[in-house]
Amino acid sequence: MNRRLHLLRIAILLLAGCLGTAAQAHRFAPTLLQLSELGSGSYNVVWKTPAQATSPVPLTPVWPEGCNVVSASPPQPEGTGLVTSLQLRCPGLGDEGLVGQTLGVNGLAANQATVMLMLTLLDGRQYQQVLNAEQPRYTVPEEPGAGRVMKDYTVLGVEHIWTGIDHLLFVFGLLLLVGSGVRLLWTITAFTAGHSITLSLVTLGFFDYPVALVEFTIAVSIFWLAVALTQRGERNLFRRHPWWLAGGFGLLHGMGFAGALAETGLPADNVPLALLFFNIGIELGQIAFILLMLLLWRSLRRIPGEWQPRLRPVPVYVLGTLSAMWCIERGLEVLV
Repeated sequence: MNRRLHLLRIAILLLAGCLGTAAQAHRFAPTLLQLSELGSGSYNVVWKTPAQATSPVPLTPVWPEGCNVVSASPPQPEGTGLVTSLQLRCPGLGDEGLVGQTLGVNGLAANQATVMLMLTLLDGRQYQQVLNAEQPRYTVPEEPGAGRVMKDYTVLGVEHIWTGIDHLLFVFGLLLLVGSGVRLLWTITAFTAGHSITLSLVTLGFFDYPVALVEFTIAVSIFWLAVALTQRGERNLFRRHPWWLAGGFGLLHGMGFAGALAETGLPADNVPLALLFFNIGIELGQIAFILLMLLLWRSLRRIPGEWQPRLRPVPVYVLGTLSAMWCIERGLEVLV
């Protein structure tokens, strides 16, 4: 039995190490390609890519035929990305400019990347489009639509929560703590309310925060939850009042969501709409994750055998190991 437990702990540590690398994904905003029309066929371009490459295949913008980059600044670090400013000249496109033309990005499939394409014209028209491996090109229509903003920012919200391993592990810890039923409903609702408040306030510019410190406290919230899962009885504050603590920690996680949204960019004329549907996307992704975990748990409970009591500590080991690792890593970033 001791040998089996030893092997189990080794497997958990290996799993934690693998997940630790993947868990950085939520801290990188999608690639941003932002174009602003200057007049006379000229455009100012902001090209932002993650500082940490995921593939040797480069991400490169694709311009319409007849457009050429006439100047480019060296990449500058900004947040979790590298930003390059470009000057694009399209002298042969006529009065309509980029309207009716196709823009895109190469290398999306190799990098498993998502690009937020934003275009602002001199007459005030603004366009947003999410580019990915399935849709790497975008033909600029004559008129932008609010429906596109709703769809694109919903997709971004879902993608962000599903690549935010630490956020998902916190939700998973809440599942382990309160189980299913009414307690789960109230606890997840409190977490949702908490992160929705700070996501909105930070995005709308009501206050700012130190990013590194918030990332550290998010890791602490997961570690605290892992410790709470090892405790029994009335002393366990998290078990007695899960909704209050879930809501409080939700305020921290909302700042993490807001950081990614700020780096992605918001359409100037549709900020409330984009914010609303980014939040809706986060909730849809969160609900899908919860339903998947409940379905998986019910399926596993049908398998006969004595394995269930032995494996119950495994999720707690994973939560504790990963969160402790994040606390050390992010704590060092705060001190630097």
